[in-house]
Amino acid sequence: MSTHREIKFVKPPEGLPTADCFETIEVPTPAPADGEVLVQTHVLSIDPYMRRAMGGGRNQYQLAPGATMIGRGAGVVIKSRHPGFKEGDAVQSEFGWRELTILKGDGLRKLAPDLQPLSSSLGIVGQSGATAFVGLHDIAAIQPGETVVVSAAAGAVGSAVCQIARISDCRVIGIAGGPEKCRHAVEDLGFDDCIDYKAGPIDDALAQAATDGVDVYYDNVGGEILEAVLDQTNEGARVPICGQISQYNSESKTGLRNVHLLLDRSIKIQGFRIGAYLERRDFALEQLLQWWRDGRLEYRETVSVGFETAPAALINMLTGGNYGKQIVKVV
Repeated sequence: MSTHREIKFVKPPEGLPTADCFETIEVPTPAPADGEVLVQTHVLSIDPYMRRAMGGGRNQYQLAPGATMIGRGAGVVIKSRHPGFKEGDAVQSEFGWRELTILKGDGLRKLAPDLQPLSSSLGIVGQSGATAFVGLHDIAAIQPGETVVVSAAAGAVGSAVCQIARISDCRVIGIAGGPEKCRHAVEDLGFDDCIDYKAGPIDDALAQAATDGVDVYYDNVGGEILEAVLDQTNEGARVPICGQISQYNSESKTGLRNVHLLLDRSIKIQGFRIGAYLERRDFALEQLLQWWRDGRLEYRETVSVGFETAPAALINMLTGGNYGKQIVKVV
């Protein structure tokens, strides 16, 4: 009997996940039933929400010990009993941490042949790019000439936010950890400025970079940085929240001490998940693919090689070791 590997979540972490939170097992290779396909995983997407899923409490992604780790992937159909897919089709969907996976047609995205490498379908022309697009256009309703600030600027979503905002003729200021990430944000990704939060409190640097105030803050981190950016916002500012990575490994959650600004400045602050905007996500993916074909999108990946490296890749991403999309190359 042929087998393949899966990685299970076995216990909640205390703070940052450790290797013993995971277990790799061998399982029988499944066969597709009518309306299903068997897909070989080529690349896995490593994302911050995975840590939320491991943490207990109530959220959409909550994992029980013993469950296969969740995550999106891209790969190639190796057996098909679905009329819409054939062997050799490149596809992208929710794979979980599996070398082989059975998928139904619902939610399975067939990838354009010219979208290479396959990992780009997980990042800039995938869920990360679509999350950036929906946050900017649907939540924040950005307008040309506005000043947009984004945290985790050198990450997968942050780097996409910059490029989409620049295409929309906005000024874009990033917040990132360390001088090299800030250099990458400005020189490679096209940010107008980037602030190193590891150099100390960002208040003065942000005030100098955003001399006309902040119209949109795209929040990926929460905590003290969210609080600091709110101080610099303009009347009617909008704050889409798509991540709170500064809080995921913390035992003590921090609150906003300047929440009164939401009233004083008529600020809109809204958390969102891309899964609640599926129609707009699909529109965003088509637009991103066109920009990709036109050469208007840059991207960078941090690649971990080998299926068994997925836990270490997650820990690397959670500690800020990645530039752009953190992926695991399985094949």
